[in-house]
Amino acid sequence: MSAPLTHTYRSGEVHRFDAQGDGAVGEVLSMLDGVEMAHGDLITALTGSGYSAADAEDLVRELRLARVIVSDQTVAAPAPAKPEGDYPLQALVLNITNQCNLACTYCYEFGADKIATPNGKPKYMTIDTAKASVDLLLAQSGGRPAVHITFFGGETLMNFPLLRQVVAYATDQATAQGRTITFSLTTNATLLTDDIIEFLATEQIGVTVSIDGPKEMQDKRRVYKSGKGSYDVIEPKLRKLIARHRTRAITARVTLSKGVTDVVSIFRHLREDIGFHEVGFAPVTESGEQAYALGEEGMVTVLEQFHLLADEWLDYALKGRMHGFSNVSETIGELVQGTNKSHPCGAGLGLLGVSPSGDLSPCHRFTDADSHVMGHVSSGIDRKAQGEFLAKGHVGAKYECQSCWARPLCAGGCHHEAFVRYGDTGHANLHYCDWIREWTDTCLKIQGTLAVQNPEFLEKFAERKGLS
Repeated sequence: MSAPLTHTYRSGEVHRFDAQGDGAVGEVLSMLDGVEMAHGDLITALTGSGYSAADAEDLVRELRLARVIVSDQTVAAPAPAKPEGDYPLQALVLNITNQCNLACTYCYEFGADKIATPNGKPKYMTIDTAKASVDLLLAQSGGRPAVHITFFGGETLMNFPLLRQVVAYATDQATAQGRTITFSLTTNATLLTDDIIEFLATEQIGVTVSIDGPKEMQDKRRVYKSGKGSYDVIEPKLRKLIARHRTRAITARVTLSKGVTDVVSIFRHLREDIGFHEVGFAPVTESGEQAYALGEEGMVTVLEQFHLLADEWLDYALKGRMHGFSNVSETIGELVQGTNKSHPCGAGLGLLGVSPSGDLSPCHRFTDADSHVMGHVSSGIDRKAQGEFLAKGHVGAKYECQSCWARPLCAGGCHHEAFVRYGDTGHANLHYCDWIREWTDTCLKIQGTLAVQNPEFLEKFAERKGLS
């Protein structure tokens, strides 16, 4: 006969949210709201609420193991591990050119808040640099069975001949090693042609299009150097791309800025009219001093409209259908995978950016910035610079994050955003904290509702995200 437990329980570090089906958990947390209870007293309270003694013991044990409740004998949960040693690569972002045929007024590469220092450096990547990049990825990926390359710019398609060569070379090299390599690119779509579209479809290359919505919103900031808007140029090209390219999802990436905040109408146009498979939104990156900044009022408007689309996403999911609002999809994907981040993203960890000259950087947003060089494709990764970057960016090094319940998903926010706003890649993105917490709470409610009403969707969704 085992001895009775002598634990005294209190609520763990949890964030409570309203969702259907959390009755048992909610009941225990309500019992421990602001008080501590001995094990025997908690079991007695649960049996008094209608649980059998065995069910009450099982429930308390599960909650204890999940750290929803903790006791005076609970060992503190370990923080996400700080990476040590060499970190195998999973992906490279090849900035195959730093030139662009547009002059978007908020561009983080060429605008007022740019950190790049491209003067005197190559404008286009050469095939030798590209091949060295591929070789580096395969050599430094720790034998991963699958790796990935994203092509980026400037405007990526300004160096399409090189892109075509890299796909062939990288595929041959990976196949020779019995491995798989996949590709994606980001483009403003102005240079799409029938031949390029055919190539992207045939080679199964994922495409993300930078676009801000219907004509009046697209042409507000995504303009040519003459000031002419780009919508009329890209609209027919996008329809051709989506009609022909069926091997990978075609995604729209919208930059929200002052005057471009009508999220619902943007989504309707891009998803339902143009036909994008997924549409994602992100506030413009800026130092807080630019005229195109969203501002507090703009952020409130954006979040209100996010909630409207989140409700739609849930309605679709309850019927077993995909909605296409990727801001929900991405967060739900992290939740179902049990994500607990040590860093905001894979920048400098499993992913590196490569400039046209071959310099390595934490990601594409630091390309051509002398202050963030992390080696060169010809000489390898600068492990000292990499280690310093990762140590600074670890969630455990961000004081303000330690009391935030959303830190396992956020980890302080984008390194580049932090550098532009605060001059420090390791600084928490404090200007987004309330926004992130509210949005994470919304997605938790969606997940909780689906877990009860349509768990099969979550299972299929997890499989789908694992393959993406």
